[in-house]
Amino acid sequence: MDVTLHLAQDPEADALLGRSPLAALVGMLLDQQIPMEWAFKGPATIAQRLGTDDLDAHEIAAHDPEAFAALLSQKPAVHRYPGSMAKRIQQLCQYLVEHYDGDAEAVWKDATTGKELLKRLAELPGFGKQKAQIFLALLGKQLGVRPPGWQEAAGSYGEPKSFRSVADITGPESLAKVRAHKQEMKAAAKAAKTTGK
Repeated sequence: MDVTLHLAQDPEADALLGRSPLAALVGMLLDQQIPMEWAFKGPATIAQRLGTDDLDAHEIAAHDPEAFAALLSQKPAVHRYPGSMAKRIQQLCQYLVEHYDGDAEAVWKDATTGKELLKRLAELPGFGKQKAQIFLALLGKQLGVRPPGWQEAAGSYGEPKSFRSVADITGPESLAKVRAHKQEMKAAAKAAKTTGK
């Protein structure tokens, strides 16, 4: 895995996401209730604060929980909820250590079908079905991980030339399109709620 992603809109942070499977998973985990760029810049910030140029699942899993939460809470905080996200990141890393010997890429490396890969992603702590589908679409569209049936397993996020999620962001223009799509979805949900449908 060594591609250029454009999710953090920051060259250093994006370079880490493109070469580090764990950084990509952690960025996806952080991508909730904060702007996407902030979430995907998080792994680089964590690595920098740990004094390293990559994330290590064994190291994070074994880190003192209070110290790790403090690391994420330093200004600027890695997330709006740094304490709970620190706990989730550690749970993710502990799961990777327990099930994949700490190798994040092993989650998808030998998956034989899209369905199997989706199941593996959905089993990760902090990954529900939607997050798993979005990450599967990101793997397929931008990271070249395409087991048979991956597009179907990713649902609407796997559709080519769509602008639904981080899987479709390749630069500022596509970021704007994904943002517009998300705003439309929020507006539609709000309208449906207002009309009681």
